[in-house]
Amino acid sequence: MLSAVKRYKSLLSGALARYFPRTTEYLRAENEAVAQLRKPKPRAKKPATAAKAKAGGTRKTAAGDGPAKPRPANDDGIYSGARMKVTDAQAEAMRARVAQAVAAGVVSAPSDEQWAMILGRAPLTRIFAGAGSGKSTTLVLRVVFMLCHMGVAPEKLTVISFTNASCAQLREQLLRVLAFWQFPFDAAQARQCVRTFHSAMGTLAKELLGNPRWFEQLDEATTGELDNPLLAGRLRPAQQRLLQQAYQACYTADAAFRERVHSLLDLPPLPAPAEGQPPQIPKAPLDGFKLAGEFTSLPLFEAFHAQAGFMESIGIRLDQLNPRELSCSPRERTFVEAQVQFWKYFDERLREQGLMTFNAAFQRLGEVLAEGDSVPNEALMPFCHLLIDEFQDISPQIVQWLQALHRSLARRGEAVSLMAIGDDWQSIYGWRGSSPELFMDFDKHFPSKGKTKKSTVLMLETNYRSIEPVLRDGEAVLDGVAFKQTKASKAFKAMQPGDHGVKLVTRFDLKARLPELVKEIQAQCTHVASRASADRNAVLVLSRRNEPLRQIQAQLDSTLPVRAYSIHRAKGLQAEVAIIVDDCMPPEKHPLRNALYAYSGFFRNSYDQAMQDESLRLAYVAITRGVSRVIWYTNKVQGAVEVLTRRG
Repeated sequence: MLSAVKRYKSLLSGALARYFPRTTEYLRAENEAVAQLRKPKPRAKKPATAAKAKAGGTRKTAAGDGPAKPRPANDDGIYSGARMKVTDAQAEAMRARVAQAVAAGVVSAPSDEQWAMILGRAPLTRIFAGAGSGKSTTLVLRVVFMLCHMGVAPEKLTVISFTNASCAQLREQLLRVLAFWQFPFDAAQARQCVRTFHSAMGTLAKELLGNPRWFEQLDEATTGELDNPLLAGRLRPAQQRLLQQAYQACYTADAAFRERVHSLLDLPPLPAPAEGQPPQIPKAPLDGFKLAGEFTSLPLFEAFHAQAGFMESIGIRLDQLNPRELSCSPRERTFVEAQVQFWKYFDERLREQGLMTFNAAFQRLGEVLAEGDSVPNEALMPFCHLLIDEFQDISPQIVQWLQALHRSLARRGEAVSLMAIGDDWQSIYGWRGSSPELFMDFDKHFPSKGKTKKSTVLMLETNYRSIEPVLRDGEAVLDGVAFKQTKASKAFKAMQPGDHGVKLVTRFDLKARLPELVKEIQAQCTHVASRASADRNAVLVLSRRNEPLRQIQAQLDSTLPVRAYSIHRAKGLQAEVAIIVDDCMPPEKHPLRNALYAYSGFFRNSYDQAMQDESLRLAYVAITRGVSRVIWYTNKVQGAVEVLTRRG
């Protein structure tokens, strides 16, 4: 009996972790837990061997790693264990039409591994698509198959990509291919079909949350389709003003907040008022504050906002956060205590002005979807069949939103499917709350019904972009990544004379040797111009930071076929020659985010380990932008450069 009670409590807490604390959800969670108790206990399974764990990834034990503590998953499957209805005749018709499209020059001929994705019949599919694997074209053909041959209604299908720019490219390609199929589909339908997470969320928010105005769009010249703020820059003036107003209001009204602010900024406490006199509250101090692990100091209200965005992204709600439960130093805990106080005033300012943040909208929509079935069917229909690109850059908050969407649809008896396409090797947004662990542990978060409760796993391993030495050098820098999917890219492109992998130029000081670099860029442009069948982009200049790029661009002839991007912005791009200017700075330790990672329950790694891995993945992304040559300029031999140096 005692064992059953313990199991009941465990199951109940796991269910509650997946729901927002509303009375109806407590009752639902309790009913689910009781139902679980009535099921026979499954037999313990032997751990999978390395040979059988292909889709589970590998993990190296890192110093200081504790045991993995993944957030409990809801055991109820969302996705049917039965295959989607696809006949052999439909598949053959697709193959025949694709052959005609290849002959007409509309698409390239798919490989066998691409065909497996295009014609897949599983309602839950995870696809590891390596760099340069042709996933965009394959994704478009999958959509064409679903619309033109499987008979999926366009109003029940949504493709999600991460930025408006990538969505625009997919829409253009989809319209061109569907036109060849003579399928009626216009630009307006393409905009509805292919969107960012935030655009999809915004559509639901219009119907379910009263069409809020967005804090993130304050001071924007246009307020069009919502984009993913992964690469957003500094706060704009209107956003800063609103945050500062909330900061001042909290400072004026809350003595405990004032005390914490002065402690964080190392300022003396305010003098006690004279007897019988009201306290004289000055303006809130705007001194810069630097949290351990951050690169720059910020006014406290900006620091609160930046860390709150990270917390919400990894599934932590500030209105439910108890700072005393965080395993961190007194200084970090004081910061979080002050942040929680500040956030109440910030929320008040948002409500007063009819504003909402993107994060709050995702949270609120999750609540609305989990509370019951009052949401109109037509609002949810576009999400029945989801195809999500760049899934490795997903965050826990998005996971919770997707779960709520598909659970709500499944409760209504709708057939739902999810195809997740990504590459954990290219996950580079952990500093904004994303994590490849969510893709690696996909089946915990998106359970299927049936005996296995597993997704179908497909691999796109052929690289159509880069030559063999570039791929091998790129993969070499990943040797130090603690947790990754085991795979190896296969180069499709043949080498030509003069091609090479990563050529290192060490002890390079940009200030002193900038003319030398400019001369090399010019030489590479000349080389590409003389090359047969060269990539349409001649040279990409890449750096982790924007400042080196500005210095280089200022010295380059604007007519040269050169594009300069931060490595984060270059993902998805390619050029015949990639030139990297980066010192592979090791990440700083971030005690607070380590504590938040542990508190969230979503991660097996610490935040510091995640950032160490990410620095190597960032180098992999940079290297694999190059087609036939990569040149890396660096001053210090560390990180990925050190790995490449050891390879000789």
